[in-house]
Amino acid sequence: MIDPFLLLIAAFVGLFGACIGSFLNVCIYRIPRDESIVHPRSHCPHCNTLIPWYLNLPVLSWLLLRGRCRFCRGPISPRYLLVELLTAVLFLAILFQQSAFPRLLGMQQMNDWLLVPVYLVFTGGLILGTFVDFEFMEIPDSVTIGGTVAGLVFSALVPAMHLHTSFWHDPFWRQSLLSLLQAALAAALGAGVLWIVGWLGEKAFKKEAMGLGDVKLMGAVGAFLGWQGVLFTIVGGALAGSIVGVALILSRRVRLQGHIPFGPYLSLAALVWIYWGPVLWHAYARLLTGMP
Repeated sequence: MIDPFLLLIAAFVGLFGACIGSFLNVCIYRIPRDESIVHPRSHCPHCNTLIPWYLNLPVLSWLLLRGRCRFCRGPISPRYLLVELLTAVLFLAILFQQSAFPRLLGMQQMNDWLLVPVYLVFTGGLILGTFVDFEFMEIPDSVTIGGTVAGLVFSALVPAMHLHTSFWHDPFWRQSLLSLLQAALAAALGAGVLWIVGWLGEKAFKKEAMGLGDVKLMGAVGAFLGWQGVLFTIVGGALAGSIVGVALILSRRVRLQGHIPFGPYLSLAALVWIYWGPVLWHAYARLLTGMP
């Protein structure tokens, strides 16, 4: 059985994730429209009535109001509920990668608690970028460039992101420097590889094949996940995007020459790497080398 204290931590993280999801909803709506995410406070997009705190509770408010504004009865997008629930679930999944919790779904375990806040920040950025990209076909610089900067800073503060040695074996400053260097190289690799792919696609198809937002997003992925995470994310994102694209074309929801956002599928692959990437990587390496 799980210790009751750990259950309390899990409940707190789930609630915290839902609250962060509520804030991400504000960012998803306002950032692409160049509106402040601070002022004014939350209001109905139809009647502009300010929403009191007791009607702005994550998940509960949308369910109790049945997806409609309390004042004008205008519809509130199900995206608000989805983002809050998704953020809560993904935050809990990161928490359950810790060795103190039971191993779920074969996820890679993280034995350094400092990685938890790092991946929570990264996951929040991926959610924000994904839903903006779905609606506006662009990824905000606050996610891409801001994410790259955040990844470099975290890499210097938490060397366990890229190194697997203990603080006791080497001075912290040396581990910090090596981790920062690896993050910077991986960020350059991620952005560089995707830029080359986009450039080749543009030459082959005589039109833009890759948005700069996707290129910059891979810089952030590299800063957080390293070079192995970059390669996995590009391949996994391309595979997921291709499957969805073919399905949309066959269902006639997208034309053969139509555009679909690539950022959400890169984000999906990056999340898979966080939860299962190293396990999948080692399994693939054993397959190639024939090792048991």
